[in-house]
Amino acid sequence: MKRDLTGTYYSTAAGGEKVRAFIPDPLPPLPPLSMDGETLNLMADAALALGRLSNLRLAPDYNLFLYQYVRKEAVLSSKIEGTQSTLVDLLAHEDDDIPGVPLDDVLEVSNYVKAVEYGKKRLLEDRFPVSSRLIKEIHAVLLTGGRGSDKTPGEFKRTQNWIGGTRPGNAAFVPTPPHEIQRCMGELDKFIHDRGHGLHTLVTAGLAHVQFETIHPFLDGNGRIGRMLVPLLLMQEGILDEPCLYLSLYLKRFREEYYARLQAVRMQGDWEGWMKFFLQGVIASARDAVSAAERIMAIYHEDRGHILDQGKSTKAVMRVHECILQRQAANPKKIAALSGLSQPSVMTALRVLESLAIVKESTGRQRNTRYHYIRTCKILNDEIGMF
Repeated sequence: MKRDLTGTYYSTAAGGEKVRAFIPDPLPPLPPLSMDGETLNLMADAALALGRLSNLRLAPDYNLFLYQYVRKEAVLSSKIEGTQSTLVDLLAHEDDDIPGVPLDDVLEVSNYVKAVEYGKKRLLEDRFPVSSRLIKEIHAVLLTGGRGSDKTPGEFKRTQNWIGGTRPGNAAFVPTPPHEIQRCMGELDKFIHDRGHGLHTLVTAGLAHVQFETIHPFLDGNGRIGRMLVPLLLMQEGILDEPCLYLSLYLKRFREEYYARLQAVRMQGDWEGWMKFFLQGVIASARDAVSAAERIMAIYHEDRGHILDQGKSTKAVMRVHECILQRQAANPKKIAALSGLSQPSVMTALRVLESLAIVKESTGRQRNTRYHYIRTCKILNDEIGMF
């Protein structure tokens, strides 16, 4: 269903040039969203995929997967914004090692992990709702240190920004002006918490993501916060227990269509086309997460069996194997701290695991070494390395 323009333009200035900033109409869409048979089938498939993803929490090794998957998403989501940090760089930073890219890049990725964990704590432990206030708190964590520290972390923008183009005059899109941010975000809050519209949580999350990206309330970090908003909303409504659904890979893979869908909503009111694209992304992302989790858990058990079959199952070897799987990559000092073993015992165990082709030394150095889990790191890095 086409609805024409879903907002109004406001003439303002940015960077010394006259521009037309877009102010979106409040949600829900008018006329109401039309749910045809294809969309309803996608809704059912998405609910099923999310159910399977949520059920992973019953697996005994689920926390190992979650630790790794959050960090994979942090790398992917930050990569969309132009950082060059890898999963190995992030893990090195967390172990106080020197990463292989500029520190600002790694700080941005590390802050993403902290922001996700902060949002989870506020939702599940503090019972604080998804709202403008929580979004600002998460934004403050996301932009602490690194390149974003001068972009008013935790505060809505006070100057006009723009998206795409080399200057405001040829921008692809000019989002909501600063003086309208508070009102627009307040309306988004009302929509998120309004039960009267009768929309499924998946629909609410999909609509809210577009609205947030259109408002673009911050000077920096809008894309990362907007992508983070989806799992947070699903957690708030009990569809997910953990922040384990991430759309970054899907949105990166279909980047041109993603931006075209956002613009089609703004210019033509094509919410239905967006919802189909969004639901397909939820399905693909949930299935990818389940597949990755199952493969990682299978590798863990296969390698445990291999250690036992080779008669190498000393207490130290088994403990180091567990620690390196949990971290994916770590230095001997970190493994010693996690395992409670001495560093000589850790080194002996690492050499055993290396002889079994389970772990590999990453740096090529004689000192300040790091080891990574070969097969599971490949699973996590393959998709990151696609871009």
